[in-house]
Amino acid sequence: MSKIATCLWFDDQAEAAANFYVATFRACGQDAAIGDIARYGDAGPRPKGMVMTATFSLAGQEFMALNGGPEFAFSPAISMIVKCADQAEIDRFWDGLSDGGKPVQCGWLTDRFGVSWQIVPAALGNMMKNADPARAERVMRAVLGMVKLDIEALARACGAS
Repeated sequence: MSKIATCLWFDDQAEAAANFYVATFRACGQDAAIGDIARYGDAGPRPKGMVMTATFSLAGQEFMALNGGPEFAFSPAISMIVKCADQAEIDRFWDGLSDGGKPVQCGWLTDRFGVSWQIVPAALGNMMKNADPARAERVMRAVLGMVKLDIEALARACGAS
């Protein structure tokens, strides 16, 4: 595993979120697993026995979900990016992660726990930094007009003359 892991702060849904993400990634054909569950003890600050942290991994990336309380909420200023090989993979991740959440735009969605995700084709970066500025601009305009990204439409925008 990497030296760096992401900690996601939840009020009281850390275990449910970890299970949701692992199930979603597995359903999309990715390696994902629940790790250790730690519970609060007598020292608190949350009720004794409540899940404090749940560790999990998604496609080789390590995460920790923390039940830290209501003091902090997620914002789109931080998002998780899932780079997809093809439209079928985009569709699977989009459907799974948006279940109970809401689509935003430009390939972004907010899941049922408030975490922002970008579901993008792996080739998008190359399309957007195309050596031909007109092609890159067409791709950007296409992205801005989409909610869930459509690889075929993006390829057309990139290749159009």
